Amino acid sequence: MTAAAVVEQWTKATEVPTAREPPEARGLARDGVRLLVSRDGGELITHARFRHLPDYLRPGDVVVVNASATINASLDAVREGGRGRPAEPVELHLSTPLPGGSDRQWVIELRRLSPDGTVPLLSACAGEQLRLECRGTATLLEPFRPPGHSARPGVRLWVADLDLPDSVLGYAAEHGSPIRYGYVRDPWPLEYYQTMFASEAGSAEMPSAGRAFTPALVARLTRLGVQVAPLVLHTGVASLEAGETPYPERYRVPPATAEAVNGARGSGRSVVAVGTTVVRALETVTSVDGRVHPGEGWTDLVVTPERGIRTVDSLLTGLHEPRSSHLGMLEALAGAEHVGLAYEAALEGGYLWHEFGDLHLVMGDERQQASRLGSLRQAPGGPIKKIAPVAHGADFAESP
Repeated sequence: MTAAAVVEQWTKATEVPTAREPPEARGLARDGVRLLVSRDGGELITHARFRHLPDYLRPGDVVVVNASATINASLDAVREGGRGRPAEPVELHLSTPLPGGSDRQWVIELRRLSPDGTVPLLSACAGEQLRLECRGTATLLEPFRPPGHSARPGVRLWVADLDLPDSVLGYAAEHGSPIRYGYVRDPWPLEYYQTMFASEAGSAEMPSAGRAFTPALVARLTRLGVQVAPLVLHTGVASLEAGETPYPERYRVPPATAEAVNGARGSGRSVVAVGTTVVRALETVTSVDGRVHPGEGWTDLVVTPERGIRTVDSLLTGLHEPRSSHLGMLEALAGAEHVGLAYEAALEGGYLWHEFGDLHLVMGDERQQASRLGSLRQAPGGPIKKIAPVAHGADFAESP
């Protein structure tokens, strides 16, 4: 059974377990969240804590992280009234700058306030002007529909002209707040939405797969001989509708990171992507022979099982909704059966979904890793060895 089918069947009876606040509010350290490790086609499942991640890596492996920093992308706005409609307070979510547009032109999403958080506002019209704090305005220019995205009922994403007293990022830093959906009960400061790698502001929502890393854990990886290599992919809003593919996002893969990935793959070591954003960026700059090249720009790449993955052997990620395109990426790495078995274990084990939740390390098997070596010669490091299961017993229960 596929992961999507597993989750859909589960939600007919109950909700998926959801993290409604940061782990710190649950009495946990960042690296105290749970880690589900799936290997051998999903037949081998290990329950651990994130702090045990080094137990699943070897000297020479490369862990690629996203160094994008989260911005205060949620702005309070007022939709003007008219024709018997009163003025309406709404949330304006910054997604990305308009590709090829001016500094004032951004892709945005409007969200209507509701008792359970916010919901997409789909009835706006081109030409509408929304009022923002400090005499700022946002004028809706046209629906944002890049090539390959079909029209849907209503308009979720707009191209907007933002007339602000400061730069967009400067204004957001002073007047905005982190994007928060209804499943998170209370507002939290921006620092709770940053990873330790955050160095360049630009993500509308946190690259959450990296949140559990701590300086102490990275120091352990370094002592083990595991290299941590950064890239940048600035995420847009994650509130995609069912079946909706990801929109273009900005990325940059530095030369040193491309070299590290190629070196690991050429020597038969593993490349671990921390988050689907890392996979998207790496695959964008990978040639058909499997070699990664430095590069930057905008990517509209969608990784599917049919396309496959050329660059990584393992993926560290959160737990995803059944209609999410991210599940297709996991299946491209490990196969639908593997991911389905892992999601059964996650649901039965009470793993927590969403950005403050638990994590899943998906490890491809030896044959998949060998096939991804492509034309890169394996150095005399010996064959890839199977990692012995690591059981952490009492660490599985939720405790600090």
